Amino acid sequence: MSHLTIILLALALAMDAFAVSIASGIAIKDLRLKHSLIIASWFGIFQAIMPLLGWLSGIKLQRFICEIDHWIVFGLLFFIGCKMIYEAFKIETVEKKTDPMDVAVLFSLSIATSIDAFAAGISFALLDIGVVEPVIIIGLITFIMSFIGVWIGDRGTHFFEKKMEIAAGLVLIGIGIKVLISHLVAG
Repeated sequence: MSHLTIILLALALAMDAFAVSIASGIAIKDLRLKHSLIIASWFGIFQAIMPLLGWLSGIKLQRFICEIDHWIVFGLLFFIGCKMIYEAFKIETVEKKTDPMDVAVLFSLSIATSIDAFAAGISFALLDIGVVEPVIIIGLITFIMSFIGVWIGDRGTHFFEKKMEIAAGLVLIGIGIKVLISHLVAG
């Protein structure tokens, strides 16, 4: 997987965290730098851990499904992409009474926004891709986008969330199609 593909994948995976960060920025009264750093750290760390866990799971499954792995990778990325496009049309803001700085809320939001990264990690294992570089890139991009998202939310400008979610979904579907075609042509 090329560096550009990993970066595009990381950007696409970070869109959920970005959207939730915007909503969190809207919900936080008297936003401070530490709020952005805390939220971005939670999302970035979880977004980095989940593909690692997915990769470890995929390694265990790889020998059982090696004949159809490219179809599974395509299916996972296609499903995640379609899910992101679907969810783009139902983005909701965090309610004002929900405190996005509460540890239980941060934990829940971090898990919820990184499930897709777990599936991507399985894809890395099935494609026999090393996991260290993607994990670092995914974590850093998610951190940066989440940090920015909190500040965008504080400014009340979240008019482009849906378009970014749709674009991210299309990128994941495109990567899935690319993987499938490259395996079908090579095999």
